[in-house]
Formats: sequence, C-alpha cells, structure tokens
Amino acid sequence: MDWTELGQTIFIAVYTFALVMVSLYGVHRYVLVFLYYRHRKRAPAQERQFAELPVVTIQLPMYNERLVAERIIEKACEIDYPREKLQIQVLDDSTDETRQIAEAAVERARARGFDVSYIHRLDRKGYKAGALANGMKTARGEFIAIFDADFVPGPDFLKRSIHYFTDPKVCVVQTRWEHINRDDSLLTRSQAIFLDGHFAIEHVARNRSQRFMSFNGTAGTWRRAAIEDAGGWHHDTLTEDLDLSYRAQLKGWKFVFLPELASPAELP
Repeated sequence: MDWTELGQTIFIAVYTFALVMVSLYGVHRYVLVFLYYRHRKRAPAQERQFAELPVVTIQLPMYNERLVAERIIEKACEIDYPREKLQIQVLDDSTDETRQIAEAAVERARARGFDVSYIHRLDRKGYKAGALANGMKTARGEFIAIFDADFVPGPDFLKRSIHYFTDPKVCVVQTRWEHINRDDSLLTRSQAIFLDGHFAIEHVARNRSQRFMSFNGTAGTWRRAAIEDAGGWHHDTLTEDLDLSYRAQLKGWKFVFLPELASPAELP
C-alpha cells in the first residue's frame, strides 16, 4: 500500500467514525423526543406546603459583570419571601469596577433592611465552584438558590418552588430559562432555539421519566444537606454543576424540573 492509498484509508476511517458518532447522537435525540411524548403529562406533584417557611440563602456569583451586577442584586431583594428568612450573598470575584458597583448596591440593600453580604475573593481559586463553596461557609439557609448575574428572577420564584422540598428526597428544584433579548440578533435567536429545546424537551423527558438530569448552574435551588452529602462543590472540572448533580443523584437524591416557572436572563 502506497502513501496515497494509506491516506485515503485513514480519511475514510475517520469520516466513517465521525458519521457513526453523529448518527448515534441523532438516535439519542429521537429517544429523548419519544420519552418526552410518553412522560410529558407526569408533572411533579407538590403534595403539601411548609407550615413555616425555611431559611433560604440566595447566592449571586459574579466576575466582571459591571453591566448587570446592580440589577441582579436589586432583583434578588424583590423576591417575595419573609426578610427574616432570606439571606443574599454577593459572591464577587471581579477585578474591574464591578466591585464598586456591587458593593454600593449591597450597602443600599442593607440600608433597606435586607440581609445582604458582599464577599470578595482575591485569588479566584476554583472559579465559580470555589466562590459557591466559599459562600457556603457563612450561608445560614437550609436551601441555597443560585442566580448568575445576567438573570432577572421574578418575585414569585421562591414561593412557587420552595414547597417541592417538602419531599425529603428532593435535592434540587430547577426552573426553565427564558430569554429577555431573544430577538436582538441571529445569534441570540439561534441560542434561544437551542436552549428552548434543552429545557422544553430534554429536561422534561429526563426528569419525568425518572432519569438523571443536571442542574444548570443557575435559576435553581439546592437543598444544603444534599450538597454536603454529595461532597460539596468541586472545582477540578469545567462543569461543576453537572458534576455535583450526578454525585447527588448517585446518592439517591431526586430532581424536580418546573418548565412552567421561567427565570428570565440575557443571552450573550
């Protein structure tokens, strides 16, 4: 076999391998669609409500988010929940003027009577996972809600989701992402279509067929005991949210996904 024939053989082998992988991915998509139609009506049940609302800590991790830092802090304060049961942590690893903007917003919120703390790290060890783990040291909530800086949570976020935790095996309640700038460009429209499929089809199919699903890193609430039981946030991975999700589910914890409860955000 000469070099030309060898090159052609290698090319055909690589092409065939790629084609098979893409075909398998397509089959996986069809399986998810099948599971969606089969289980879409099995909505999670909220059998009862807390007699007394539990303490919740809202963590707001951010890094150089000067355009949206003030907004997410203000929106977190607007969430309808008893003030004595709500703690807000601004976990800011920023190196730009976001620090001054976030600190000023925190001071204004504290002056209005909110339990808001500003936590700034100098080394960024572990990045987002490290910031979340660091915030856990002073978090007083039994439940931990997480929002990235580009989100705009609605006032009813906690009131509509917290009672699913009356099931002691539920570790996460994940809400659906909505997009406030969907029509800004071809890029944002394309991202919205992709994410809508992920949330409306894949998450529903996985969750309601009792298969593993992942926390999306934001717009959801964790049971603190589940985070600790699963080993906490690890930063030796690029996907700390997926990593913790699977460790928790392997421990027997359950997820709840609420497609009817949307958490708006900005697309890049």
